[in-house]
Amino acid sequence: MKLGVVGLPNVGKSTLFNAITRAGAEAANYPFCTIEPNVGVVAVPDSRLDRLSEMYSPEKYTPAVIEFVDIAGLVKGASRGEGLGNKFLSHIREVDAVVHVVRCFENGDIIHVEGSIDPVRDVDIIDLELILADLEWVEKRLLKGVKQVRSGDKTAAAESALLERMQAWLSQEKPVRAMEMDEGERALMKNMFLLTAKPVIYAANVAEDALPGEELPAVLALKERARKEGASVMVVSARIEEELSQLESGERELFLAELGLESSGLERLIKASYSLLGLISFLTAGPKEVRAWTIVKGTKAPQAAGKIHSDFERGFIRAEIVAFDDLIRCGSYNAAREKGLVRSEGKDYVMNDGDIVLFRFNV
Repeated sequence: MKLGVVGLPNVGKSTLFNAITRAGAEAANYPFCTIEPNVGVVAVPDSRLDRLSEMYSPEKYTPAVIEFVDIAGLVKGASRGEGLGNKFLSHIREVDAVVHVVRCFENGDIIHVEGSIDPVRDVDIIDLELILADLEWVEKRLLKGVKQVRSGDKTAAAESALLERMQAWLSQEKPVRAMEMDEGERALMKNMFLLTAKPVIYAANVAEDALPGEELPAVLALKERARKEGASVMVVSARIEEELSQLESGERELFLAELGLESSGLERLIKASYSLLGLISFLTAGPKEVRAWTIVKGTKAPQAAGKIHSDFERGFIRAEIVAFDDLIRCGSYNAAREKGLVRSEGKDYVMNDGDIVLFRFNV
């Protein structure tokens, strides 16, 4: 999974990125200090994997990972190439979802490019640039497909009809992700890589002393804006996350408790991202390795096996599955098998989050 971290200059985007990835991207108080996207790979915290590691003492411990991409700051006119707009837009096309950092804190020492704090205006600025870029792409695609439509190509005709609907929708300054589509239209859209079709999580960046911050006027305004397009808002303090990233595990938990928080911004962001993209994890465990594998909810056993190796999918025979809670309660895989808790599932089995699996295959 690849998440693009975006936002106007000086909203705390690179500070948050640094904190959650510890990648050390320069976070200076001037626009465009992030020109090329910085990339950080973050392990997905999973207490189930920790328990399996205690049980098996494996040679390798391999968590699922998320790739965060810190994308250059954006200003008005980016769709026309202003600032670093063209680079920004091309980098967004490559991610699965967008984490849009929105400034909800006052600080006279940190210049806001628009001169004041207004989260709804800031969201609208970036949305409009993405909408204009998509509108230009849709119009070009429509012109390109005219000959195919005239030749009687049914797929081209269906795509053209969808593009015309998108053109009308985008012209109303609305993002494609808020547009109603049937399954056939969504399948066609997948190959379009539209910027405003990307799912979004808004990260409301508040001051250190404002947490949990759910009722701040700026946050409430952002929530209302997000509600209109079915998006979620997560309140975070980039500065607090920066401090947390420098602490050891035990100290981190104490610090969070003092702030009245149950989990870090990173943990909440990962959870929100999995939910947004409809992702789950299955687990493999043994003396050699315990590992988490990320799949889309609804994936069947053979396709899940293919995440490990294509041979597993091609030669799939069955999946031997035990639920995580059952394995922990029994204390070992063999004990779970003796109690009849290890199931043998075939090719139509739909994977569940937390399934511990041994795939049987023959190639």
